[in-house]
Amino acid sequence: MPETPPTPIPVGWREYIALPDWGIDRVRVKVDTGARTSAIHVAEYEELDDGTARFEVVIRERPKMRTVFVEAPLVREAVVKPSSGKRQRRPVVKTTMRLGGVEKEIEITLVCRKGMLCRMLLGRTALKRDFVVDVSSAYLASEKRRKKKKKRKPDTA
Repeated sequence: MPETPPTPIPVGWREYIALPDWGIDRVRVKVDTGARTSAIHVAEYEELDDGTARFEVVIRERPKMRTVFVEAPLVREAVVKPSSGKRQRRPVVKTTMRLGGVEKEIEITLVCRKGMLCRMLLGRTALKRDFVVDVSSAYLASEKRRKKKKKRKPDTA
């Protein structure tokens, strides 16, 4: 695993990260310094008898739903106070995150984020020591994918 960079890497308020242990090469995240722990959108969730969980990570909702099924050991349960103000108990798992050349293990809570613009929130503990947030910018440590331009059909007149 790479070492901590000598100076923190600047990140924007929105980035793309990879979760290589889960086979996810790109998921859009909102960097949220108001959240302690990161959270990811899951559609299905099941606790197994051996202390692991099986869940369906939603990578994208539109234009076409894209999901990945994952099994991971449960680390703990967290009580989270989301923006709605109503406390929730959420399962927590660990995985490896890759952003801006840094690869590190982070904890993620599993939650339904249906209808939100970003499938994942990247919290303070995931950013700690390695990143500094520039809230006036987006995609400083990752590249935003450009939309493909549709080819124009030649005029047949």
